[in-house]
Amino acid sequence: MDLLDFARGPALNVATGICIFGIAWRLVGLLLLRFRRDLSAPRNRAAWKGLMLMATRSVPKKEFAATAFIEILGYTFHLGLFAVVFLYLPHVLLLVDILKAFLPVPVVDLIFRFWPTLPGGALYFLTSVSVACLVVILLHRVINPVKRLISNFDDYMSWLMTITPLVTGMAAYMHLVGPYQILLAIHILSVEALMIWFPFGKLMHMFTMFAVRGVTGVLFERKGATL
Repeated sequence: MDLLDFARGPALNVATGICIFGIAWRLVGLLLLRFRRDLSAPRNRAAWKGLMLMATRSVPKKEFAATAFIEILGYTFHLGLFAVVFLYLPHVLLLVDILKAFLPVPVVDLIFRFWPTLPGGALYFLTSVSVACLVVILLHRVINPVKRLISNFDDYMSWLMTITPLVTGMAAYMHLVGPYQILLAIHILSVEALMIWFPFGKLMHMFTMFAVRGVTGVLFERKGATL
């Protein structure tokens, strides 16, 4: 078994299992958290309005205009990453194979029958933009004294785990610095390392961000706070 076979076989199976188990473990842990009952009378009974916080906090307020540039970089990176993961044909085919292990084949075929894809050149450009955004975001985190003070190992490790698959994917696509099979194996292994790290670091915000904002909004609305 060579490195590519290992990356496509045992390593992928282990990484997928750890990722799924880790996500389930984190979500179940959140659901089982004990909350202290609020016995005070609600100032605003329309608590459902607090769910609007999920949308309003996705746009920077004018009081925080200084952070708008970094937030734009963050959105740009996420859009580029979404395109690379879900609109690149080899990635889509891999996603189909993974989902067929958990869902009925007709359901998966129906979902991906009209799934759009982008050409490799366009996705290479989007990957380059995402990498550039990540580099600028890291520099801002290191240079800004407040960001540097509140940053910890998780922030830098999550950054490294995110940018590595993008860089190795670009190298494999352009056949740079070595044989294609080796570059492809390294790229797949870097993705699998990201999958293993994902549930246990701050990247888990993909599953928790909107839920946390919704709960916070409901609590603030109950207390009569201005959202």
